[in-house]
Amino acid sequence: MLDRLAHLEAEYEEVVGRLGDPVVLSDQRLLREESRRHKRLEPIVAAYREYRQSLEDLATAKEMLGDTTGADREMLRAEMTQAESSIERLEEELKVLLLPKDPNDDKNVIVEVRGAEGGEEANLFAKDLYEMYVRYAERHGWKLELLSSDPSDMGGFRDVTFLAKGEGVWTRMKFEGGVHRVQRVPVTESQGRIHTSSATVTVLPEAEEVDVHIDPNDLQIDVYRSSGPGGQSVNTTDSAVRITHKPTGVVVSMQDEKSQIQNRARALVVLRSRLLKLEQDRQAAELSGQRKDQTGSGGRSDKMRTYNFKENRVTDHRVRVTLYSLDKVLGEGALDEITDALIADERSRQLSQE
Repeated sequence: MLDRLAHLEAEYEEVVGRLGDPVVLSDQRLLREESRRHKRLEPIVAAYREYRQSLEDLATAKEMLGDTTGADREMLRAEMTQAESSIERLEEELKVLLLPKDPNDDKNVIVEVRGAEGGEEANLFAKDLYEMYVRYAERHGWKLELLSSDPSDMGGFRDVTFLAKGEGVWTRMKFEGGVHRVQRVPVTESQGRIHTSSATVTVLPEAEEVDVHIDPNDLQIDVYRSSGPGGQSVNTTDSAVRITHKPTGVVVSMQDEKSQIQNRARALVVLRSRLLKLEQDRQAAELSGQRKDQTGSGGRSDKMRTYNFKENRVTDHRVRVTLYSLDKVLGEGALDEITDALIADERSRQLSQE
């Protein structure tokens, strides 16, 4: 590990030097790449230097111990204990810092929420989830941009797509992908019976143009009039855009903006991200021999998290975390306790593999 850390420290110094190079400063792509590498290496090098200093402090204290007596000897023993504690802490910290980095950690995310099983109740729940993510973004200082939405007849969302930008947004939001199940008395239920419904959440890394090349000849672009709840037309011009990527069959539709140009630009953003996710899934499948789909069939039995209104309970089935604070989780975006458990579980599995 020490050899690897020394190599990374040397690379860090090289990156610092390149960040002052006029050639790099004049090239936005190069500057972005070097800045990302600097950001990745900086905490590793800082921890390594502190670790190395603690090793030196321990060695020095041990060397001096034989020539001291009384109070000075006790002081040196205390310094040795402190250095040993720091070394142990920093070794664990460095193990985590050296874990393979998720290639999407520096990316923003595109999130698609859709009502699944449960009819109109599922659409209402999809809106609840969207509003939960709005509050979650506010808690972390992320910027959230609504890309598209398809309102349902009772005020929910058949589907809603948004872009979230900010520090650590992929690291925390990637765990939201999957089937979310709700157990409550729907507003449409006249006899007070609890129903189970579900909504699916898909989390995509925002793809930049350099990440995914799209051949214009591979696109089929259709324009049509925007529609609102119930299918009624809400626009007298053909501003809505549907883009089909012919090689993969991926279809993206956008209609929220009044401008066809804006809808087309937004559709391309989502299309690039879906294609990037497809390619990453393909690569992961080659490595693992299987492809894990975030949303499964969208059925209630595929749930990764359950929201039970009667018990004010939220249970994440992947890490068996249960909170009796559904009102805060869903209403205030208080997801951090669940997310922190998922991050810790992921790191534990990575460390065991390493």
